[in-house]
Amino acid sequence: MAFRAFYALPTESFRTSTGQYTNAVHGFTNMLLKLIREEAPTHIALAFDLDTPTFRHGAYSDYKGGRDKAPPEFAGQIGLIKEVAAALNIPAVTVEGYEADDIVATYVTQAEAADWKTVIVSGDRDALQLVTENTHLDYPTSGLTKSVRLDPAGVEAKYLVAPNRYRDLAALVGESADNLPGVPKVGPKTAAKWLAEYGSARGILEHAEDIKGKAGENLRAALADVERNLELNRLVTDLDLPVQLEDCLLTTPDRDAVEPLFDALQFNQIRERLFDTFAALFPDAGLSAEPTDSLPQVQVVTAAPEFTAFMDQHEGVPLGLALCLDRSGESLSTKAKRDEAARAAEVLALIIVPATDSPEASVTAIAVSLADADADLEAALAAWLTDPEAPHLVHDVKDAGKRLAWRGLRLRGTVEDTLLSGYLVQPDRRNFAFPGLVTQYLGRSTEPADYIGGEDFAPQSADGAQLDLFDQDVVPGVTQEDLARAALHGMLLHPLSAALHDELTRRRAEKLLYELELPLAEILLQMELTGIAVSRERLASLDAEFESSISESARAAYAVVGHEVNLGSPKQLQHVLFEELGLPTAGVKKNKTGYSTDVETLQDLLAKTQNEFLVHLMSHRDASKLRQTVTGLMDAVGDDGRVHTTYAQTVAATGRLSSLHPNLQNIPVRTESGRKIRDAFVVGQGYQTLLTADYSQIEMRIMAHLSGDQALIAAFRAGEDLHNFVGARVFGVATDEVSAEQRSKIKAMSYGLVYGLSSFGLSKQLGIGVDEARDLMNEYFERFGAVRDYLHDVVAQAKKDGFTSTLYGRRRYLPDLNSENRQLRQMAERAALNAPIQGSAADIIKRAMIDVDAGLTAAGLSSRVLLQVHDELVLEVAHGEQDQVEALLVDKMGAAAELDVPLDVHVGVGESWHSAAH
Repeated sequence: MAFRAFYALPTESFRTSTGQYTNAVHGFTNMLLKLIREEAPTHIALAFDLDTPTFRHGAYSDYKGGRDKAPPEFAGQIGLIKEVAAALNIPAVTVEGYEADDIVATYVTQAEAADWKTVIVSGDRDALQLVTENTHLDYPTSGLTKSVRLDPAGVEAKYLVAPNRYRDLAALVGESADNLPGVPKVGPKTAAKWLAEYGSARGILEHAEDIKGKAGENLRAALADVERNLELNRLVTDLDLPVQLEDCLLTTPDRDAVEPLFDALQFNQIRERLFDTFAALFPDAGLSAEPTDSLPQVQVVTAAPEFTAFMDQHEGVPLGLALCLDRSGESLSTKAKRDEAARAAEVLALIIVPATDSPEASVTAIAVSLADADADLEAALAAWLTDPEAPHLVHDVKDAGKRLAWRGLRLRGTVEDTLLSGYLVQPDRRNFAFPGLVTQYLGRSTEPADYIGGEDFAPQSADGAQLDLFDQDVVPGVTQEDLARAALHGMLLHPLSAALHDELTRRRAEKLLYELELPLAEILLQMELTGIAVSRERLASLDAEFESSISESARAAYAVVGHEVNLGSPKQLQHVLFEELGLPTAGVKKNKTGYSTDVETLQDLLAKTQNEFLVHLMSHRDASKLRQTVTGLMDAVGDDGRVHTTYAQTVAATGRLSSLHPNLQNIPVRTESGRKIRDAFVVGQGYQTLLTADYSQIEMRIMAHLSGDQALIAAFRAGEDLHNFVGARVFGVATDEVSAEQRSKIKAMSYGLVYGLSSFGLSKQLGIGVDEARDLMNEYFERFGAVRDYLHDVVAQAKKDGFTSTLYGRRRYLPDLNSENRQLRQMAERAALNAPIQGSAADIIKRAMIDVDAGLTAAGLSSRVLLQVHDELVLEVAHGEQDQVEALLVDKMGAAAELDVPLDVHVGVGESWHSAAH
């Protein structure tokens, strides 16, 4: 059941801040509490296997052979489950040399003798043989929540035999989970038919000669297997157990043990459910959890004076802001284009909730409907939203700001964004949705029904009259449940913000939030709203060009093999490549359908064989991918003729921004086709030119600074071409004698070191032997020893601290650095090498964006930042401002960090993104 829990819940969503995986513990504990709540048992025990051999392994060496090793993320969770059991005073029983099923069988036998009613909960079919009128089996059918309760009739209906004959049936059919082969081509129906005729497996074996046909032949050939299976699947019912049946009495949990354990596991909501469960069973034990909070009282404000009075009453108090959204249409994240009407319908109402002095204090919130707010009320709301002295609390300030902007409102002065705070606390977390953070840090629910008043939530108008929110004239489009949920969201923002702030302080990340991420969110919001102009004509021309290339490549590929083939079908490609063309399969990866046809495999084959079909196939794939990019851009063009990407601040653990819907960061820059696509991004109407500014070799400069390597520092200070400089020293030639091939190798290796590239990885990347790659790395480290020392020390320090840190103090916690699993440990080591350098580069460009924006505003310039693509900024420059903007960019970007080497900024201008390249 613990293993089922592990696979039922996503690993990445259940991990403590220290990196401990908890999905198996979480799922198992929830299942256990559900059972206790529903069954109200008098006695309970947990039976566990040990990881040592049993007597069955001694009798049959291949017993359970072929099973995959337990995933490394599962390791350690069984021990935690046993700790939970101990805290609940539930025995976790093991017996050396025997399995959990034998322990269950012994307890069941004792319970049967005492005439107890028993429920077995197990996903192992061996337990079916224990079912009687008094002993039933809960057999899971899906995850942890769905199961079937089997009594003797249920077993017979499902498995065609009575429970006491299931062991015989399994011996005949075999059990793949235990690696016990049965009689070939004999299934449950045939086995059940034989058992009905001969009474038992022994009876069948005694009459094996009487069974005719192929089935009889197979049986006679497998007599030894059936005999072995009968012996091994017999459950032991007379073990000397370390805990007697009477000692399995269910009692109250040990609160002193539960509290610290659940704190460590960060099981806040389960803790509440646990004590509620046991309080219901033991009402006199004083286990009841604290009373559930009440939902906020909500007043629907319809006039400016009422709104102003509320704000005056709560002046200086942090106010949680939640939005009631139009759920009837398509979600923001999936709709590429929106007209103004669709945008205007996004936000229906705002809920504003003040902080309280204590959790027990009643909360009164206000709701402002945007659909029927008059001009005075909307003006009062707009003034509050943009008041820098009004402390707003929001979850995902950028998204809220964008939705409000579509309604003509701006949001400024946010003092806390729980999305960004959660990200800085747990950068490797996959999901920062509000309900998940509330559950983890507060142990509370975001569902109104779980709170007092949730079933009869009754908002009032400002004069105290009860309102029916289903009346469209009150809050159009907002149901009572939606309003209650938004009010609860606003109320929970306050304690969640406080909890996350404590974590931010502990991790020394407050400056990152308040001086970097929050100010950047407002800049990104404006960039997303502004977008970048595109030429529809150029995109249409490219679409036709790539479509033609796709057709030409396909025709050329068909000509090689003499017939048409679906070039997107792995199965058809496998047949053509490895059967018709007979390409070599040595070293080619295999999957379930045969030899792999992924890009890496095809590139390797092309390099080895230069096969003409592969040449055309790769051209077809490249053109198809480029056309997909172009059609995606064409679909993304808004009514204003501009593409509006969305920037995600919480995707990359290193701090780098991600571009989504559409992704403008993955447009190729070094290929002719990629440059053509960039040429479709143009300066907008009313502006003079596009300007691009980027850092030259910023990661290498950070490497030089962090390592303190004097040779590299001197090279950067002297303005040398870094790769020529390093190549000259590695290959022992003059700087101007470094060949293009040598420079390419040095460049690949230098950047590879930042990502923990091994000599094997470098050999594959450069197409050279592993020995040559190793020699190249050794030569590099021989001449730049400080780099070697830094790369070693940064991993060693991270193992000691548990985290890495950037120049700005951004931490990335890497608990797998000390994992016993070699693969996980090596992945964490590569991350430890990369995070400080790539993270520092991300922090520097963010700092530069904030300073550039402030500089443009202070100078009163109309030019604006449109895009950030890794180390590059793209600006739209107003007429007459080019020289001033260029100087400002070089100044602000160059001063974004104090390094031992200069931050070199390159600037280019042009009417398109491509022509502005430099």
